[in-house]
Amino acid sequence: MTVRSVYRFVDHTIRHVPDGGVTYEAFCVSVGCGEDSGPQGEQDAAQDWALKHTGATGHDLFRRVVTDHARVTREE
Repeated sequence: MTVRSVYRFVDHTIRHVPDGGVTYEAFCVSVGCGEDSGPQGEQDAAQDWALKHTGATGHDLFRRVVTDHARVTREE
């Protein structure tokens, strides 16, 4: 018995969805710290937290994360 399959490849695109918003976070990566800004709706809020954290602790290395929402649509 022979089974035949047909594959159809369909192009898709992925795009940012403004309605989903963007979240900004800063994480202190100094050894033993582990503090973070928490999710912020504005980039300046996460950056201000990092600047204040550096002033208070002397820690000067951070991981920044920007999260957005995206939608995948099938191209016709």
